[in-house]
Amino acid sequence: METYFLDLHVHIGKDSQGRPVKITASPQLTLPNILKECLEKKGIDLVGVVDCGTYGVLADLEEMLLKGELLALKKGGWRYRDKITLFAGMELETIEKEGGRAHYLCFFPHLDKLKDFSHYIWTKVKNKFLSSQVCYLTAVQLLKEVEKRDGLFIPAHVFTPYKSLYGNCAVSLKDVFGREANKIKVIELGLSADRKMALLLPELRDKFFLANSDAHSLDNIGREYNQVAIDSPTFKGLMDLFAGKSGKLIANYGLDPQLGKYHRSFCQRCNCSLLAKPPQLFCSKCGTSEQFVIGVLDRIVSVAEKQVNEKNVDTVEGTYLYQVPLKFLPGIGKVTLEKLLAEFGTEMRVLHQVSFEDLAKVVGAKLAALIIKSRQGTLKIIPGGGGIYGKIDQS
Repeated sequence: METYFLDLHVHIGKDSQGRPVKITASPQLTLPNILKECLEKKGIDLVGVVDCGTYGVLADLEEMLLKGELLALKKGGWRYRDKITLFAGMELETIEKEGGRAHYLCFFPHLDKLKDFSHYIWTKVKNKFLSSQVCYLTAVQLLKEVEKRDGLFIPAHVFTPYKSLYGNCAVSLKDVFGREANKIKVIELGLSADRKMALLLPELRDKFFLANSDAHSLDNIGREYNQVAIDSPTFKGLMDLFAGKSGKLIANYGLDPQLGKYHRSFCQRCNCSLLAKPPQLFCSKCGTSEQFVIGVLDRIVSVAEKQVNEKNVDTVEGTYLYQVPLKFLPGIGKVTLEKLLAEFGTEMRVLHQVSFEDLAKVVGAKLAALIIKSRQGTLKIIPGGGGIYGKIDQS
């Protein structure tokens, strides 16, 4: 059984015809560029691209298959240069009857399944060329359509204040999925949450946690990722892992949640984060709950207080390790990053394997020490909130 680095949430900015796909994503994020970046710079072995069901990207995927640039695997997924496996899917936005909206990741094993799902979704969205659109289905309806096509369904960044299951829709999986709630096996934590925070909710203590990048630029691929051991780098291997049939989650590697831009509540009127004991559900300075963005930690604590504490045992396998991507570290700009990659290969190798002594020879002792502290999760953080990322404290 081999081990792999996995990032299951990467966006595409433009298709090969130059049409926008994810409006907020970099135009450099094309399907070929993503695969090349994972292979040559990032060291990500398994990548999930969540815009493959849009009209233009689906055509690009088919073109790469015709040219032999991708190889379809019998057990699902597509192989690139015999080193990277692509998992192709869509991110879609649902609307609940009460008005809450959330995002979900939907992956499929083979081209025929992906095409069938895409053609169905194109009848439910306003623009078949664009990503992450409202599909005017409830989450349960979307789940059933994914199941019909042997797909994988994952609630995305479940705690973010905007367009997520807990952040915007409900305080329980059952509130959204009803009798289908037990079918939710995998949860994407999002940049402002970690395993410890998710385990405050009893109903999540038997779920499989994923830390993904939600990358909107090539640089951000792998800013959060997972290390897994699976039987084969295929869709079936991934599904068997999530179902608990075979394989193992070794670790989630994520940003310290304090670096996330929605970690703590933020008053837009006072332009400040609320850092007192959570949950902070209104501004302690001006008293308002309007112009107020509830932080992920504050929302989780608030939700946890409303859930019945049915399960007290943490059954989730793996560990969660804080790790700051190289580009987040003060002093590591584009030139320095390229120097590191030229010397050591991929970002995964720099983050996980290269010694302090070897790093220091290339970038000096100060930056080498920062990289080691990032590896060990010991950097000091100034918390983020209200859409502003946290920062490394250099004081």
